[in-house]
Amino acid sequence: MYAFIEAAIARSRTTMLIMLMVIIAGLIARAVIPVANDPDIDVPFFIITVIHEGISPEDAERLLVMPLEIEMRNVEGVEEMTAFASEGAATVMVEFDADQNLDKALVDTREAVDRAKAEFPSTAEEPIVTEASVDDFPIIQVNIVGDVNERMLYGVALDLQEQLEAIPDVLSADMFGNREELLEAVIDPNQLEAYAISSEELINTIVRNNRLIPAGSLDTGEGRFSVKVPSIIEQAQDIFNLPVRTVGDTVVTLQDVASVRRTFKDRTNYARVNGKPTISLQVTKRASANILSTISATKAAVEDFRDQLPGRVDVFYTTDQAPFAQGQVTELQGNIFTALGLVMVVVVAAMGFRSGLIVGLGIPISFLFSLIFIYLLGYTFNFMVMFGMLLGLGMLIDGAIVVTEYADRKMTEGFTRHNAYTLAAQRMFWPVTASIATTLAAFLPLMFWPGVPGKFMRYLPVTVFTVLSGSLLYALVFGPVLGSLFGKAGSRDQKSMETLRQLEEGDPRQLKSLTGIYARLLSLATRYAVVTMGITLVVLFSTFWAYGEYGRGLTFFSDSEPKFANISVRARGNLSVDEINSLVQEVEREVLEVPGIASLNSSTLLTGQPSRSGGMDRIGRMFLELQDENMREATGTEIFEQIRARTKDFAGVSIEIEKMEQGPPVGKPLALEFSSHNKEVLEPAVARVVKHMATSMTGIRDIDDTRSLPGVEWQLTVDRAQAAMFGADVSQVGIAVQLITNGVKVGEYRPDRSEDAVDIRVRYPVGARGINALDDLKIATPNGLIPVSNFVTKEATPNVDAIQRINGVPVEQIRANVAPGVLASDKVTELEAWIAQQDWHPDLNIQFRGANEEQAESIQFVSVAFGLSLLLMFVLLVTQFNSFYQALLILFAVVLSTAGVLLGLLITGSAFSAVLTGVGIVALAGIVVNNNIVLIDTYNHLRKEHPDLDYNQLILRTGAQRLRPVMLTTITTVFGLLPLASNLSIDIVNRTVVYGGMLSSFWVPLSQAIVSGLTFSTLLTLVTTPAMLALPHQFKHLTGRIRPRVKAFIEQTFGAQLPRS
Repeated sequence: MYAFIEAAIARSRTTMLIMLMVIIAGLIARAVIPVANDPDIDVPFFIITVIHEGISPEDAERLLVMPLEIEMRNVEGVEEMTAFASEGAATVMVEFDADQNLDKALVDTREAVDRAKAEFPSTAEEPIVTEASVDDFPIIQVNIVGDVNERMLYGVALDLQEQLEAIPDVLSADMFGNREELLEAVIDPNQLEAYAISSEELINTIVRNNRLIPAGSLDTGEGRFSVKVPSIIEQAQDIFNLPVRTVGDTVVTLQDVASVRRTFKDRTNYARVNGKPTISLQVTKRASANILSTISATKAAVEDFRDQLPGRVDVFYTTDQAPFAQGQVTELQGNIFTALGLVMVVVVAAMGFRSGLIVGLGIPISFLFSLIFIYLLGYTFNFMVMFGMLLGLGMLIDGAIVVTEYADRKMTEGFTRHNAYTLAAQRMFWPVTASIATTLAAFLPLMFWPGVPGKFMRYLPVTVFTVLSGSLLYALVFGPVLGSLFGKAGSRDQKSMETLRQLEEGDPRQLKSLTGIYARLLSLATRYAVVTMGITLVVLFSTFWAYGEYGRGLTFFSDSEPKFANISVRARGNLSVDEINSLVQEVEREVLEVPGIASLNSSTLLTGQPSRSGGMDRIGRMFLELQDENMREATGTEIFEQIRARTKDFAGVSIEIEKMEQGPPVGKPLALEFSSHNKEVLEPAVARVVKHMATSMTGIRDIDDTRSLPGVEWQLTVDRAQAAMFGADVSQVGIAVQLITNGVKVGEYRPDRSEDAVDIRVRYPVGARGINALDDLKIATPNGLIPVSNFVTKEATPNVDAIQRINGVPVEQIRANVAPGVLASDKVTELEAWIAQQDWHPDLNIQFRGANEEQAESIQFVSVAFGLSLLLMFVLLVTQFNSFYQALLILFAVVLSTAGVLLGLLITGSAFSAVLTGVGIVALAGIVVNNNIVLIDTYNHLRKEHPDLDYNQLILRTGAQRLRPVMLTTITTVFGLLPLASNLSIDIVNRTVVYGGMLSSFWVPLSQAIVSGLTFSTLLTLVTTPAMLALPHQFKHLTGRIRPRVKAFIEQTFGAQLPRS
């Protein structure tokens, strides 16, 4: 390698060309890398939906869910299956191992669904398999509003949807707020009775006349002709003249007994934006698309379409992700430039302009080198990648500082810059390589973090890995070449030469500078090395003890300032669609009165709909976007508290607010799961725990559970024997009941410009529908029209809205948030203790899920990663120094840095973040050992060059010579992260300073961990490491003095002469 370095410096033009190629390639990569808010990760999650109109939850569980569960159990890689059986549908959510090949998983899932389909009822619709993705979240919402009829608004939405989905980077523009189209035949019961036509007869007429008839072809010997029998309903008019019955020469057609119209299905929800009714298009981008250019193209298409809008119709945007994404990129880039400026000021002040410039150029070149690999790996340019660069900013110039500082000293001694930089690169090759290798060894295990949090966090170590690899190339090749061309020695006056002489050959304690003060302190510490180590151990023990006693506890990720939030509106009871809409509108009006809200998208829900994130009593949801931080006075948390205060007095209605998480999604921080094959024990246990949480625990709010809501459903019991006496059966009763509810589906047709087939349904008019109609219902039999009340009993029974199962076992869940300032981990511990003291049914299993589960898994992995990092570093250090003692001495800095992190948490009163603080400790393990590597390598080098020198003098010279580079590398890393650690976002480019903003608050735990750990460990390392170097010599000296005395004592006592050693 020495020959390679010498060749690179000797052929400087070639090396400079290679460096120029790296710069150009990096700039091109930066220009073409897609920009995104969050890391683009594959979520190992599939959703299987089976629609069966009118099916009960119990039947959906037995006929739809169970066949799917049986088949999915045989699929490899399935970690968890969550199934919901609800009225009219069954949903199975399948979670695979995060490292599973998702393409294969999707194929396996589809095959399992196809096998299960054979067990479904014939009336079930085709199962739908969808893949969950982070890209499913819309990048922009286009809202169409206007004081026009629904048909016109729907037509405008269809036209605009076609325009948007034609954009190459747009994956879909899904329509929300619209109702499904329907071709409805409304029967006139009086006309049916007059013509003596039964409803079954009318239904069968439509079914028989809407069939595809493959008539075939004729071969006459003189030609071949296809035969066509038009029999499919292609437009609404085709159904009008269908013959229902003939009486002599008279033909009774469908339009004689029913009115046919193209309309919409009965409304089940309402959608509004900022209080106005809307049909919205939610635009999602393709996985590889740039969010900024895709939104720009979407807006351009909408503006081109605006001229085609009818009067009184308007189009506007909400949840536009472009300003947020651009703001994040701009702000973090500005913070990188701020850190760069701070680092350069320190370096230039300490090393001079030219040397500082040579060191500082390593930052952009290392970044550009990293961007090449970020592009080749297919990553997006997101905030995790940028923070990886910010984290690497202080570390990446460590090698360049060490090499340049050594070259400066050699030039001061009289070497030419070519020889000085060649000698510096060769002399510092192994220390710099070992330092960067140990840092990379610390980050390496983080690349293999399992699960979705691991996929999210993986971007950070990969970025640091590429940045530091680029910095190694710069420190040993590009930097020395630049130095050999432009380097300049520092001051060579008499004072500087005298300082250098004292450092190299004299006594550093004689210096009057800071180095002299440090040398005198070092002399004292090494003279009393045992005392120094004792004080260090006492400080460490005190820190660990104090944190154990007074630490704030654990949190999963980071409590950052929110930009978006979901609001759930909850109420109980058999509420109609319009009643739900009225309640949600009341809440909506109050929310819109709160200042600081940019937009509010709301929609109503029917109660009892299953959800992974909320209880069964949700009647509405709202997506809230806050104004930019500089446009509002209150913080996001304060705005959410104002919303809670304004809505807390609504009778029978409660709301809960869940801010959008910028880390791995985990839902509510407090989540319990109750599971048992004995369903009877679930709901009483849930009720018992909910009561305890609500009445006996403080700091908990937004409690919801998945128990069935109190309500009524009507059950019609058919006496089959009695029905047979009247010539009727269950099928006829079912059809008759459907006519007064949603109608009987008799077929489908596909009109022009429709992506989906439109249902054809037959039903009674509005006046003949409703609960009372059940009593007056009649069916046609061979004996005439017979009231169904003759053999059907109507009974009100408790409502069962949904059944939830996980891995084939029935479950119920409780979820809750904690109040501001309350740690979820504390409440989990409190609740765990209470549950352990209670008596539960032996069939019942209770476990904590959600954030607590993810937190435990993250801590477990971080602990393993920490151990693996230390093992890798130990192997590298033993290889480098060929000494177990020196390797362990270097790793002792990791203990110091961990104590520094905990001390920092105590001082700031912060909680330990399982992910970010944990990553900070692992990262510190690789950073803090660098200072020790430089110190011990210099000590070994001096001992080799001056074998006759006293160990105290060797240690003093080592510390004095390495003080400046050690302090410089520490200060540059600390200065790079200090603003974020102080919860400050300082953007020097756009001249903005934000305290407690979204960007800075997110990264506070990781930044504080590195700043506090590195500062604490460096201060102790500069004293403790030299003292530990002196310990073996003092121990040897001590044993040398004690051994003769022990020998003399033994000879005197036993009167025997010991053999000579």
